[in-house]
Amino acid sequence: MINVVVIGNGMVGHHYVEQLAAAEVEAHITVIGGEPRPAYDRVHLSEFFSGRTAKDLALTTREHYAEIGVDAYFGDPVISIDRDEKKVRTESGREFTYEKLVLATGSYPFVPPVKGNDHKPCVVYRTIDDLGNIQAQAKEAKVGVVVGGGLLGLEAANAVQNLGLETHVVEFAPGLMGVQLDAGGSAMLRRKIEAIGVYVHTSKATEVIEESENGAGRLLMKFADGGSLPTDMIVFSAGIRPFDQLARDCGLKVGERGGIDIDYHCRTSDSDIFAIGECALFGGRIYGLVAPGYRMAEAAVSQLGDDPIAFHGADMSTKLKLLGVDVGSIGDAHGKAEGSVAYTFSDERIEVYKRLIVSADGKKLLGAVLVGDCSDYDTLLQYFLNDIDLPANPESLVLPYSVGEAPSLGAAALPASATICSCHNVSKGDIVASLDAGSCSLADVKSETKAASGCGGCAALLKSIVDHEMAARGLEVNTSICEHFAYTRQELFHLIKVGCIKSFDVLLEKHGSGRGCDICKPAAGSILASLWNDYVLKEKHVGLQDTNDTFLANMQKNGTYSVVPRIAGGEVTPDKLIVLGQVAKKYNLYTKITGGQRIDLFGARVQHLPAIWRELVDAGFETGHAYGKALRTVKSCVGSTWCRYGVQDSMAMAIYVENRYKGLRSPHKFKSAVSGCTRECAEAQSKDFGIIATENGWNLFVGGNGGMKPRHADLFATDLDDETLIKYIDRFLMFYVRTADRLQRTSVWMDNLEGGLDYLRAVVIEDSLGIARELEEQMNSIAGSYQCEWKTTIEDPERLKRFTEFVNTDAEDDHVVFVQERQQPRPATEDERLQLLAIEV
Repeated sequence: MINVVVIGNGMVGHHYVEQLAAAEVEAHITVIGGEPRPAYDRVHLSEFFSGRTAKDLALTTREHYAEIGVDAYFGDPVISIDRDEKKVRTESGREFTYEKLVLATGSYPFVPPVKGNDHKPCVVYRTIDDLGNIQAQAKEAKVGVVVGGGLLGLEAANAVQNLGLETHVVEFAPGLMGVQLDAGGSAMLRRKIEAIGVYVHTSKATEVIEESENGAGRLLMKFADGGSLPTDMIVFSAGIRPFDQLARDCGLKVGERGGIDIDYHCRTSDSDIFAIGECALFGGRIYGLVAPGYRMAEAAVSQLGDDPIAFHGADMSTKLKLLGVDVGSIGDAHGKAEGSVAYTFSDERIEVYKRLIVSADGKKLLGAVLVGDCSDYDTLLQYFLNDIDLPANPESLVLPYSVGEAPSLGAAALPASATICSCHNVSKGDIVASLDAGSCSLADVKSETKAASGCGGCAALLKSIVDHEMAARGLEVNTSICEHFAYTRQELFHLIKVGCIKSFDVLLEKHGSGRGCDICKPAAGSILASLWNDYVLKEKHVGLQDTNDTFLANMQKNGTYSVVPRIAGGEVTPDKLIVLGQVAKKYNLYTKITGGQRIDLFGARVQHLPAIWRELVDAGFETGHAYGKALRTVKSCVGSTWCRYGVQDSMAMAIYVENRYKGLRSPHKFKSAVSGCTRECAEAQSKDFGIIATENGWNLFVGGNGGMKPRHADLFATDLDDETLIKYIDRFLMFYVRTADRLQRTSVWMDNLEGGLDYLRAVVIEDSLGIARELEEQMNSIAGSYQCEWKTTIEDPERLKRFTEFVNTDAEDDHVVFVQERQQPRPATEDERLQLLAIEV
């Protein structure tokens, strides 16, 4: 058993721990993190200001480490290493012995040595605690300045703008992102960033920061050229420096400009100590991206096993979205290679810049810069990484298709060694091996290899390879919904819509065979309801419904049903609460307030449902559609109406949204929520679509759910006014209804879309398919034809005949006894509660 101590629990340190815990190595692992929390996702740190929480960003928990046998200590940084005794000592005085030590100490933000950089409104952008400091300072600010126009600086600028501040970027160099972009790309990036309201100041050397005396901001930045800039807050994000002080203090070899020197095995000058990530210096270079750090971690872990691998450096190509702008950089972006030739395409009208750097003979791609459009990034990266010969006309790779048709680099052209997922180091060969081992779908491959489960940038390429390999094996994926229809759900939707088909019998006669089944019938019933919004218990529709829809209630495990009236946005009057209590008491129903802010009444017998609903409808309640594949709830917080943190009226918006979409039938149930500020009390980011208030409007999130595979929603659009918000939701939901598979949640549907979130944005926001108006009109039709299905039912004597215990009498069976396991005649005693808990467990 090897005693391994890991200092540092950032993304790379955590990856090392996970890899070692999963390896066939007997090791006792201790991880010590200087921050008070376990590892979290720094890549998406700026999303903290658009609604994501520290919990959302977390990569692990203390409980998980305990489960895999890792001893973890946080908030107690290591202050010294004794190499002779093989001990490390923490700030609190703890001592840990090691046989192998791993330094994953990362880096710290560089703060330029400017006089006055220690004023209180001067902050750094690096950790979650830093974000909390920025948020606190922003409450008293109107203007924020970010010092640094590199990758991290623009991330910080995005955070400052999300806080609602007038945002400035001050950069010492003549252009933005000087490491990744050439002059042309930098200029286009600046143009696009300034267009969204961020002020950019380049070639600015700050000489001093003073407290303002004229009232125009709390601070005044004075530049070497004589200019100045008033501001209320300054965020330093001007690059990073390796955190190598522990290594220096214990005598390890470090680089002249910092960084712990390592060899191909990630060993330091002490063979028992490894260094990985941003603190490590390999070949005179610090690798400041996550993927190279992961490769170092894997190489270091392998040294403890029987099959060691080497770290030979890593590709620093990167694809980003900064302040809403697509930016891509590959290889030699500046064309420094001798004899290299450049092809440049720039269109200021559509604000797109692309540049290729190729070898002197025109056969190899050496580098690329993409700003404003990264659709070619994956193809170009494969040419670069795999040394693939370029086409005879390389310019066609960046020219618009209308100018020169771009040659396709298909999945077949990629070698087995081609890296498809750089986050998890998954090659094409790994994907093929997964299919050879029995994976039968894209989902299987993702689960087996973890490809596309990191940043997700390789999702489209991964699907292309899987599709190609499946076809190469002679496998045909049958997309038919069932044996009775040779069509997918989407195709059935179009057949019903175009053919104006309004019953299953007509659909079966025109496009199907046999009698139908419990797969195609509910699917067709859902499509018919989505299109025509007809009463689901009409004779021609009732046979398509499942048990719950048939009785407009959810059947429970003891054969009784639940009654769930709609309580839009969670708002209910005292009179309605009284009615619910009276009904529950009268019919002896168990009552529960749900997570979606509704009240469920359980234990109703089928013959009592009409009478219960008559009382509820008379009191003003409507069906809550808890039984249907439809909108369930729109959860809300009290927003600006009551809460001192609220910036918008989340209650009013939640009520409006729920009332607008309450009649919509869909491929699966869906939920929503509206939060009145970024504190996110309504948990909008765990919903199929969620809305979070900002000072400037609403942020819309889509694709989340709390199902068997919980998924946080993705930020879709920001700072929307009321009208635009509803317009986008209309389009999003109707596009989902039209194109999703049977019983497919919005999250799975979105993940399976070609192009994913970007494609969905193009359809919904940019109307790339030209169907936006049609989607809106269809939603207006659904909203305008809403009916409460229970109100319609209790007014129709024929429909009420279904709600009987026996088909030939209204009498009840007195021999049926329902055992009350949970009921409310009196509060349960502690002993009874413990007994119930024991039974359930």
